[in-house]
Amino acid sequence: MSTEAQIESFRKNFSNLRNEIGKVIVGHPEIVDGTLTAILAGGHVLLEGVPGLGKTLLVRTLSEVLDLSFNRIQFTPDLMPADILGTNIVMETPDGRREFQFQHGPIFAHLVLADEINRATPKTQSALLEAMQEKQVTAGGEIRKLAGPFFVLATQNPIDQEGTYPLPEAQLDRFFFKLLVGYPSSSDLTEILTRTTENTKVQISKVLDGAGVIELQHLVRQVPVASHVKDYAVRLVLATHPKSETAAAVTNQYLRFGSSPRGGQCLVLGGKVRALTQGRFNVSFEDIQAVAMAALRHRLILNFEAEAEGITTDHIIAQILKDVPKDAAAVAA
Repeated sequence: MSTEAQIESFRKNFSNLRNEIGKVIVGHPEIVDGTLTAILAGGHVLLEGVPGLGKTLLVRTLSEVLDLSFNRIQFTPDLMPADILGTNIVMETPDGRREFQFQHGPIFAHLVLADEINRATPKTQSALLEAMQEKQVTAGGEIRKLAGPFFVLATQNPIDQEGTYPLPEAQLDRFFFKLLVGYPSSSDLTEILTRTTENTKVQISKVLDGAGVIELQHLVRQVPVASHVKDYAVRLVLATHPKSETAAAVTNQYLRFGSSPRGGQCLVLGGKVRALTQGRFNVSFEDIQAVAMAALRHRLILNFEAEAEGITTDHIIAQILKDVPKDAAAVAA
């Protein structure tokens, strides 16, 4: 298949996924596109918003348009790591003997919904660390590989709500994108009420199976990135590191810690997906900028001054995007 045909196939699949999800989800096009971008780049997604905005419904709808195995984990304060990973249980064999057998937990699925992930204790949240990074689980004294493709789509309520625990920085860093789900507009809310208060039935069609998702992920990896565009992504990440030579002024004022190298990886991979959806087989500066908020907002740690003044990481990223020039020669000058 030619490169042009591959790009067109990618765009068609992306559009079909978006349209099928749109049969259920009203509005939030940037949330839908961001979620699809992360999945086709091979990453996990954290959806944050107050209850009732359709975060869980989006993930469930996604599980219906993708022909993949799906499990949902409802995170609660009494949830234990074994409830996620699985555990050894005593089973009786046909000949009357007893032996330990591993009972697989809900993490063993292609698509895992971690619902209200910040309602569980940090100990339980940490059970996802190995699975999200290495695509494997260590339980019962053995390492067990997770079948690909594997995605964790997590939802969380704003951290200032009662009964929530902050996610560890190491876990936040494992999410490809963090997407903020806001309130619907007047027209969207009207449509939501129409769909949910009448006898309306929606038929969802499967668009991609596991092999199809993996094939698109491979295509994303093949998209070339020019050295000057990659350098721009590097300089954006370095500009988030406070007290360094490359730090932006806003960084030194409001951040304790900046982005890890994973932030740069997400900038580049997210930019590749966006380029393909735009019909291009190369990444532009605009592609990097378009995914910067979702890729970096959860990787920046605010200092006390920022919290006292109500400064958000989105504000800092927006300023960094203004301050960091696209042309590396401007930096040298």
